[in-house]
Amino acid sequence: MAASCFLRKCLTALAGLLLLSFESLAASQIEDQTEQFFRSGHTNNWAVLVTVENFLRVLTGRIPPSTPRSKRLLSDDRSNILIYMTGHGGNGFLKFQDSEEITNIELADAFEQMWQKRRYNELLFIIDTCQGASMYERFYSPNIMALASSQVGEDSLSHQPDPAIGVHLMDRYTFYVLEFLEEINPASQTNMNDLFQVCPKSLCVSTPGHRTDLFQRDPKNVLITDFFGSVRKVEITTETIRLQPDLGNMESRYKKEWMDEELMEPLKYAEQLPVAQIIHQKPKLKDWHPPGGFILGLWALIIMVFFKTYGIKHMKFIF
Repeated sequence: MAASCFLRKCLTALAGLLLLSFESLAASQIEDQTEQFFRSGHTNNWAVLVTVENFLRVLTGRIPPSTPRSKRLLSDDRSNILIYMTGHGGNGFLKFQDSEEITNIELADAFEQMWQKRRYNELLFIIDTCQGASMYERFYSPNIMALASSQVGEDSLSHQPDPAIGVHLMDRYTFYVLEFLEEINPASQTNMNDLFQVCPKSLCVSTPGHRTDLFQRDPKNVLITDFFGSVRKVEITTETIRLQPDLGNMESRYKKEWMDEELMEPLKYAEQLPVAQIIHQKPKLKDWHPPGGFILGLWALIIMVFFKTYGIKHMKFIF
C-alpha cells in the first residue's frame, strides 16, 4: 500500500513526487565487505545517475531541452512536492553513492529557487539519515514542512537484519513510516500530526524531529493524502474546446504550403558523392593470384624434371 502510494503520486496532476533512495543501507556500522557486495553489481543500474548535480537540476528545472518527460519534475505553483531522502549522512550533509555529498545549504538554496520559479505550492521534506535534523536547519523558503529521523548528534539505526547476506534490509524510521502509510487510503482524514508520532524514541532509538515554522497551514489541518495519495483534482472550465481539427483551415494551410513549394527553386545536391559516375563506371579488375594447387603442381613438375635429368646420384652435390 505504501509503495503504491509513492508510485501513484507520480500520476496525479496536483502533486509531483520525487522519491530518491541513494543507499538502501542507512546504518553507519556496515562493514566494507558488505558494501563491496552491493557495489559489485547487486544494486539497480539507474542508481549511478543519482548525483548531486542531477538531483539539483531536476528540482530547479535546469535541464537540457532534450530531457524526456519521465526525467523531469513537471510541477507548478499548484503542485505539492514530496522529497524523501535516505542514506549515509552527518551534520549538515548527505552522501551520494559514497563519492559526493550534498549540504544543507545547497538543498536550502535549491528549494528557494523552486519557490522563486513557482515550481511548488507546498513541499514535504523527509530525510532518514544520521543527524537528519541538520539537513533542514538552513531552510528559509515558505511552505516547507520537514521531518527527520534523528536529531543533531544522533545516529539513525537500521531494522530487520537478514542473516543470509549479513546486512539490514531497511532503516528503522522508514520501516515505521511505511507501516503507518499502509493504513492510509484516499479518503483518510489522518493529518500530519499523526505522522510526527509514528516513530517515537522507544521504537526508533533515535529522536525524530520536524519543522513546521515555514509552513503556512496548521499541521493538524494538513491531510496525509495531500502528499500521499492518488486523488486527482479536476478544474471545470466554461470555455469551448474544439477536439476535432478544423478541416477548412487544414486544407487552406495545405494549399499554401504546396504553393510555396512550387515557387521554391529546385534543390541541388552537393557533389560530394558522384553517384552518376559510380553507377556507370566499369567494375574494377581484380588482381590475379595463382591458386594454391597451381603452385604445388609447378613445384612437382620442377622436381620431376630434375630427377629425370640428373638422377639421385647428383643429390649429394646439391645438399
